[in-house]
Amino acid sequence: MEFSLAKRVSALTPSSTLAITAKANEMKAEGISVIGLGAGEPDFNTPQQIIEAAILSMREGKTKYTATGGLPALKKAIIDKFIRDQGIDYKPSEVIVTNGAKHALYTLFQVILDEEDEVIIPIPYWVSYPEQVKLAGGKSVFINGSEENQFKITPEQLKGAITDKTKAFILNSPSNPTGMIYTEEELKLLGEICVEHGIIIVSDEIYEKLVYDGHNHISIAQISPSIKEQTIIINGVSKSHSMTGWRIGYAAGNEKIIKAMTDLASHSTSNPTTPSQYGTIAAYNGTQEPVEEMRKAFEERLNTIYPKLISIPGFRCVKPQGAFYFFVNVLEAAKITGYESVDEFAKGLLEEANVAVIPGSGFGAPDYIRLSYATSLENFENALTRISSFITEKRALQK
Repeated sequence: MEFSLAKRVSALTPSSTLAITAKANEMKAEGISVIGLGAGEPDFNTPQQIIEAAILSMREGKTKYTATGGLPALKKAIIDKFIRDQGIDYKPSEVIVTNGAKHALYTLFQVILDEEDEVIIPIPYWVSYPEQVKLAGGKSVFINGSEENQFKITPEQLKGAITDKTKAFILNSPSNPTGMIYTEEELKLLGEICVEHGIIIVSDEIYEKLVYDGHNHISIAQISPSIKEQTIIINGVSKSHSMTGWRIGYAAGNEKIIKAMTDLASHSTSNPTTPSQYGTIAAYNGTQEPVEEMRKAFEERLNTIYPKLISIPGFRCVKPQGAFYFFVNVLEAAKITGYESVDEFAKGLLEEANVAVIPGSGFGAPDYIRLSYATSLENFENALTRISSFITEKRALQK
């Protein structure tokens, strides 16, 4: 018997990230030495203080259900973090703890979007934004952030995309995949437009701690009280504290929206994993030295690799300011090596140079590839050597 699937699932676009990762893993299983530059997670273990706190909680019998929206002590730790880092304050009823930041985003779209509601999404975007909007019955409206403007959109572009159906605007700073950061003035102008039109600002700040070369992360919610009222902050400890597998994220903002998200979570996931919550309390209340050590390591990699990366023929890259990705325009490299598209070029890199990169088509930018420097300097430099040799050899065949 053949079963039919729900239309909302059938309409989803397969993840190019997962496809490349699956192919790379298959090659590794065959004994091929593949260098993966697709990782979306830090290559550091979770700090010991966090691990020990989680273990202690389990030994003390703290392994039962918690409140759907998270432990009161964790909410307090998150609220204290907002005061400490951004100078903004929330009530416990304005915070929900979720099973990762992705779950916070998914739940948010489910409670704010009705059929045909529009969500403005800048390009390049994180791959799950449009798919989550689609699952909630909404419609994605894309704005192109040009490379000349560091992939950031302008107030004029935002104004031009607003209609009477616009419900929300997604802001991701520091950005995945570009690593770009919006300045305080840029945030102010975008925020004021959203306030004027009554648009919810979905501010994804998951990479806030990973900023480099003197750049600073500013939350749009700290610009003014009126902008804060329009903003739902999405964050978590996956990137900042190298806790990707612990699955703890959170959302903070309008009490009515947070309550609706909590009600929905009570019928879908119940509470976030209990020991992970205790680990996160330790992450926020304990020393932040491991966070800074990891940030410095990423900064060193960025500044060591970047000059070598842009010296590769056909590669063009705006230097990232945060996160841990290079977003590289390789259209010229694809052309000089005889490929019809960047997707085919990326496939060639994997199959012939044994280097796994993520095609930019999954981020709405088909002329680019994303390279993660959440790997050792040695690994990345070896990958660059393979890529350079691949281009040199392919280019020679075209002449």
